Amino acid sequence: MAGIKSLAKDTAVYGLSSIIGRFLNWCLVPLYTVMFPAAEYGIVTYIYSVVALAMIVLIYGMETGFFRFANHERYENPTEVYSTSLISLAVSSTLFLVAVCTFISPISVWLEVPDHKDYIIMMAIAVALDAFTALPFSYLRYARRPMRFAFLKLVNIGLNITLNIFFILICPWIWEQAPGWIAWFYDPDFGIGYIFLANLATSVLNLLLLIPELRGFPYKFNPALWKEMIAYSAPLLVLGVAGIMNQTIDKILFPHLFPDKAVAMAQLGIYGANYKIAIVMVMFIQAFRFAYEPFIFARSKDRGEDRLQSYRDAMKWFVIFSMIIFLGVMFYLDILRHFISSSYFSGLKVVPIVMIAEFFFGVFFNLSLWYKLTDRTVWGMWFSLFGLAVTLALNFLLVPRWGYMGCAWAAFGCYGAMMVASYVIGRIKYPIGYDVPRLSLYFLSAIALWIFSEVIAMEAHPWLTMAIRTPLLVLYILMAMKLEHVTLRDLIPKRIHP
Repeated sequence: MAGIKSLAKDTAVYGLSSIIGRFLNWCLVPLYTVMFPAAEYGIVTYIYSVVALAMIVLIYGMETGFFRFANHERYENPTEVYSTSLISLAVSSTLFLVAVCTFISPISVWLEVPDHKDYIIMMAIAVALDAFTALPFSYLRYARRPMRFAFLKLVNIGLNITLNIFFILICPWIWEQAPGWIAWFYDPDFGIGYIFLANLATSVLNLLLLIPELRGFPYKFNPALWKEMIAYSAPLLVLGVAGIMNQTIDKILFPHLFPDKAVAMAQLGIYGANYKIAIVMVMFIQAFRFAYEPFIFARSKDRGEDRLQSYRDAMKWFVIFSMIIFLGVMFYLDILRHFISSSYFSGLKVVPIVMIAEFFFGVFFNLSLWYKLTDRTVWGMWFSLFGLAVTLALNFLLVPRWGYMGCAWAAFGCYGAMMVASYVIGRIKYPIGYDVPRLSLYFLSAIALWIFSEVIAMEAHPWLTMAIRTPLLVLYILMAMKLEHVTLRDLIPKRIHP
């Protein structure tokens, strides 16, 4: 029991740092959309989508491989596993940098920035450093040092935000008042390049702060161990690449599939900015994921119907809270839309589609417990590859016709297909007995209320519209409380008397 409590505590710290990080980086989007036109923000969206994929490839499952072999009975010295992994990542990251610098011209053309090779070089260095430092962060988790882990992550995020504000907001103001003060380092024409420069600076800081985790032990490379780790990590690489491509391939393909090349980046910028509004759902799913995995593995030791009922309850409450978040965002979108510049408002129509797509992914994650508990994780790889196939097919089919709306519907189709496939096969492999009619009721009721709220919307009176929608949100919450036999008294924390 003590071990489970410790795991839950550590998970909360890791989850909090991750969620805070996502939220704070989310807060930079208004700055970007106000200060940069959609075409330039589209370049940022595009490059960061490629970066996310590159990170998965450059780590190639070594994080999980380190955890596996550092705890392996045949390798009593975890330091040897750590040093072998570090050397492997150092070599591969260096080769990556050499390759990027060698082929910088065709790469910059492919990434739609032929006149800004400096963007690519900065991000290549940042990605290489981040891939290498991913392992010291894993070592902190292995050593059960969540507070240092969280501290370093938050310092990194704090510097990134500070530099963004300094270069994008403060420097232009100083330039107008007294350009001589900053002319020695600031170029007003560098524009979005400062976003990448801030990222590079934080990656360098990461490396410096992690020096204590890179010292104090002999560096030794064990070829036999390395081969075992690569063999173990290869399927994880496939799973990781397929998973991240499901999230980013639409943005990577968009400039190549959209018929009007002149405005493709502007359209991608609009899509990327509005996608960020849906990140409220993403953050909830992230928090749920950090809490859910330790929960299911802890409950797997139980026996009988209670264990299965706990899984059903977890799914039920996930659906309820997800739909409350969905309704909250959609009912008050007239307020939340000011999170981005008004020049990006034309893309607001993707928000409900993307939110439901992310909800499908959350349900899929819930359903994934069957192959995790039965050690059939290869099914996770197959589901991700299936989702990738759906994503690619729908993007090629829909983007040339519908633009970024095709991207949104492709995400919807991908995660929806993965969810259905996992449920169907899970019923055979590890039946849990989810109350599908009840879950469908919660989902469809929320969708019906949203559609009704759109019908009664008064575009000229947004505040009146939101006032009318509020009782609908309350109605949904009361319906859930009634069906689940939850009273207001149950929601009030009980006082603990000494």
